[in-house]
Amino acid sequence: MPTSATGSSGAGRDASGALPDGGRPTHKAGFSLVELMVVMAIAGLVLAVAVPASMRFYDSMQTRQAVRDTITLLSSARQQAVTQGVAQDVVIDPRRRTLTLNSTVREMPGDLALTVHGAAEVNRQDAGVIRFYPEGGSSGGGLDIDNPGSGRVSIDVDWLVGRVTHETR
Repeated sequence: MPTSATGSSGAGRDASGALPDGGRPTHKAGFSLVELMVVMAIAGLVLAVAVPASMRFYDSMQTRQAVRDTITLLSSARQQAVTQGVAQDVVIDPRRRTLTLNSTVREMPGDLALTVHGAAEVNRQDAGVIRFYPEGGSSGGGLDIDNPGSGRVSIDVDWLVGRVTHETR
């Protein structure tokens, strides 16, 4: 039977080398199967709640970012029209889910859908157009950004002063 350098026998053994309590060790190492199952069940419940909640949070965050980008693009078009003295068109293509100002193209992320409601006289085939004039006004109109998971946001452009506003529906 092996002994340590101090001359004592293995852990939990008496002087004769036998284990107390009929051969069972006196201390338990590790976790029991029941304890592991309880921990796994708790972890499963936490994941079952956390994963869907994080997906909803990600969807709403994606929608908010798309709304901010769209408002920035529309406001930038108005600013360029006023400072450059030339009308600026923002082309909104619902099929491709893009907004275009000059060479700047913004694509809607994920499952976001676009619906355009613009002035018929400036619309193009398969795309809506919101035109900003050098005097600060616009052709008017707007668009809806629809996220199946977190609702719809309507962005409207005032025809008289070109102001861009949004509303969650």
